Amino acid sequence: MKMADSQDIEKGSSGSLYQPFFHKDEKQQNSHDNGNLFMVILCTFVAVMGSFEFGSSIGYSSPTQQGIMEELGMSSEEYSMFGSVLTIGAMAGSISCGRAADVIGRKGTMKMSSIISIAGWLIIYLSLGPLSLDVGRFLTGYGIGVNSYVVPVFIAEITPTHLRGALLTVHQVAIATGLLVAYAVGAFVSWRTLALTGMIPCAVMILGLYFIPDSPRWLAMVGCQAEFNAALQKLRGDTADVSREEAEIKDSLVTLQHLPKATVLDLFLKRNLRLLIIGVGLMVFQQFSGYNGVVFYANQIFTSAGVPPNVGSILYACLQIIVLSLGAVTIDKAGRRPLLMISASGMLLGSLLTAASFCLKEHELASDMGPMFTIIGIMIYMGSYCLGLGGIPWIVMSEIFPLHIKGIAGSLVTLVSWGGSWVVSFTFSFLMDWNSYGTFSMFAIFCVVAIVFIWKLVPETKGRTLEEIQASME
Repeated sequence: MKMADSQDIEKGSSGSLYQPFFHKDEKQQNSHDNGNLFMVILCTFVAVMGSFEFGSSIGYSSPTQQGIMEELGMSSEEYSMFGSVLTIGAMAGSISCGRAADVIGRKGTMKMSSIISIAGWLIIYLSLGPLSLDVGRFLTGYGIGVNSYVVPVFIAEITPTHLRGALLTVHQVAIATGLLVAYAVGAFVSWRTLALTGMIPCAVMILGLYFIPDSPRWLAMVGCQAEFNAALQKLRGDTADVSREEAEIKDSLVTLQHLPKATVLDLFLKRNLRLLIIGVGLMVFQQFSGYNGVVFYANQIFTSAGVPPNVGSILYACLQIIVLSLGAVTIDKAGRRPLLMISASGMLLGSLLTAASFCLKEHELASDMGPMFTIIGIMIYMGSYCLGLGGIPWIVMSEIFPLHIKGIAGSLVTLVSWGGSWVVSFTFSFLMDWNSYGTFSMFAIFCVVAIVFIWKLVPETKGRTLEEIQASME
């Protein structure tokens, strides 16, 4: 095989970086379909302990508010800071996650995040005042900021093509399960005991990491050839023929090694700009369609409709798990783009129904119908979000970026997501005070733009290897 020289690659004239390395027939592509799926599933289970921790951290502040404020004598403003500092920690984690994953590996980064999260939970458990609570909350936020990037990237890099979408969706299912467990357990135990339970998924992850291989793609990237071969064979089964997948990964890396060391500025080069727009754009629509604001306001909405907030939160978490499980079953058959389109369309409908309910309430029209419209609108909105825009942007992010820019690009995309989450959470109450139905109308506009964006720019990635996806993105 004639290799492109470095000048060709620098100019982007070589097709080797952007053209598929192999055109496999279906039989060849699925040669390991009946191989050792146990190891892939075990790796996924260990990794999504970080996702479960993600959900536990987010859900912690809701059931513990009254207990913490009464025991420590905190004001509403101090507790609001405690709740929001999680996002600040996650933004800090997102800045360093890509570099850490490239330097110490996917497993090393997950172990690091678990240790930091355990330290955070321990500080919260021992807290005697607001300052130590905030420090602990910041550390747990840092851990989930790292996990929000490294977990989907690790799963994407170890799974066979035909299972990648389904197993990546397990990341979101685990987040929703962690959220549900935090709500449910928090209703029966003290806030200090709930903090101790937050350490359990971290401990399970640390222990489990000793029994699974690291990402073969990362091992190949850092030149650990023997470990790369062993990890790939372990993931596909002792008797599986991995020669074609091994050659494909090696060929992609041979091309990438001719490129200079990637910097942030390289993300804005012509060959990478479309990838960056897709990754960042999906995160912008994920956040600015208003989901975090809706979750923030959900308890008040449930109360206005006569539903106890704790019951409403548990019902919402159950809805998440059901819809995400449906997505896991269908994503590798239906594809990423159709689910994203359906998700954004459903969120549009939910936003319009909720806006209509607030408009009726403000003008004192059909007042008995308002709460029903609100509940229906919010549940449609939340269910639609979970089906697509909640998790698929993370899947696409883990699939489209080549290895040499994945760390930098992934950090930027993750930072945009957490930064957007903070902006929406911070401004939502002000927007609602300004104009409640105007706020949801604005979210509806973002959903419309998201539909156009997905239709025009987002590629379909189902059924293709990571190298084929990245090669076809020119």
